[in-house]
This record gives sequence, structure tokens and C-alpha cells, in this order.
Amino acid sequence: MTSSQVAGPLRIRIFLPDGYAADGHRRWPVAYFLHGGGGSVDDAAAVPALRSDAMITVIPDGGLKGWYTDWHLQNTAMGAANWETFHLEQVIPFIDANLRTLPDRAHRAVTGISMGGSGALHYAQARPDLFGHAASLSGGVDFSMAAFRGAVLATELNLPGAWCAASTSGNGPCVDYGPYVDSDAIFGSPYPVLGADRLWNAYDPAAPANLTRLATTGITLYTGDADLIDAHTAMAAHTVKARLDQLGIPARLVDYGNGATLAPGCDGGHSYRCWAPAFADYVPRLEAEFATAPD
Repeated sequence: MTSSQVAGPLRIRIFLPDGYAADGHRRWPVAYFLHGGGGSVDDAAAVPALRSDAMITVIPDGGLKGWYTDWHLQNTAMGAANWETFHLEQVIPFIDANLRTLPDRAHRAVTGISMGGSGALHYAQARPDLFGHAASLSGGVDFSMAAFRGAVLATELNLPGAWCAASTSGNGPCVDYGPYVDSDAIFGSPYPVLGADRLWNAYDPAAPANLTRLATTGITLYTGDADLIDAHTAMAAHTVKARLDQLGIPARLVDYGNGATLAPGCDGGHSYRCWAPAFADYVPRLEAEFATAPD
């Protein structure tokens, strides 16, 4: 598809339940999956649990480094980059208009890995009227941490290095994040001087003011801690959980450490070897929540 909000072409991948065609009157819950940096809609093929027969799964294009926000600068080599507007104001209405969905927050979830994990919490905070459930897997969910600001800058500049080597999408070494753009392109200046980093702070999923917007949202966080990236996502996830606890907002945190308690193939690192079994744990829980939600 194309959109005036984001330079294209763009793709949306959709997994329909097996029973969708057979029952022409039934309406279905919807889960949105946000891929990681350097990834694409095809990454969802690495997560078999997303092919649920109890819900529709929608995987919208999030860009190589879209970061699920409307960019500060729109005149970069990437062109128009209003990703948040595209997803929340165009993709969701398009899906509800063209598929038999249950178009209410109780039957709509947003989930994501890495870059998409921060995007999932951010979207749930920005539009609590849309999403009743949110899950972040190895998400960069604390933008006060220098590691995550550095990760955004690395994707903007398409820099090689440790973050590249581990890959924010779990696709392998040195993922291509697309053309070089200015280091202020996405969130403006990252430096906390005289309020220059105001866009970072406004987006920050860990900011208490943003977390309060999740008061009626089902929140789940997954993370390992056994490589360079997930050592930081674990710290961020625990910060978010502690702040939610202080606010009296229920949330489920699964820190699977080195992966031994999650699945035999998971090494606790930043990859689909862990994310796929984490979704295998999460999706049945989400299906149960959808099943008990009032129509």
C-alpha cells in the first residue's frame, strides 16, 4: 500500500484464523505485531505462535528504523516518516473497515520485539482507547538510558558496532538500517541540555506520566539478560515494572535470564530463538483474555 504519511511502498502482512472464511458472520480480536529495527513484515514468519486460530494477527511495515513515532525531521533520505500516524490513524481503521474485527480496545492488542517492543508500549500509552493489551519483548522501553538513545542514533547513522552485531531484529550480524539520516532526525537532540531532548522524554515508555496511561491495560514484559543488548532491556523492563508497581498498575514481567527456563533453544539473547517461545507463552494468555472480554 501507499500512504502520504510514510514514504513507500509499504506492506502489511495478515495472518487470518483457519475458521475466518468458513464463518462469514463471526468477528475476531486483533493483535498487532511490531517488528524490530532492520526488520520487515516477513520477520513474523519466525514466530509460529502468531498464526493463531483465535484472532487476526496484523504485521504492519515499521520501517528499517521507524521507531514507531512521527519523526522530528521529514526531509531526510528516508522521506516522509510519520509512522505513528500511519499505524494508528490509517492502518487500524483500514483493518477494521476491511476485515471482520471486534473493533474495541478489549479485543485489540499491540505487541512487539526490540524497537517494536518500545513501540508497543508507546502506542498503548498514546492511544489507550485503542489497545486493551500490550506486550514488549526485549524492548528498549526506558529512553532515559544512554544505551537506548545510542541505539536510536546508531540506526539513524547506520553505524556498525556491538548493537549491529547482535541485531535489533534478531536477523543476524550487521543489519542494514537504511540510508544515513541526521542524528536529530527521529527525536531531535538526544542531549539533556535546556530541554533539547524533550521529544525523547515525551516518547519515553518508562516515564511515570506515560505509564499512568496504562492503568486499565493488560501489560506483559519479556526479556533475557544474557547478551549485550538484553542486559540493558532487562534493566529497562525491571524499571518499568517497579514504576508500575508504585503506581498500583498490574503487569507481568518474565525475565528468563539465560533462557534455560524459557525454551531449550533460547540462550537469553536478543533473537527469535527466545522471542518465538516467549510468544508461545504469551499468545495463549492473550487468547484467554480475548475470550473472556465482553463483546
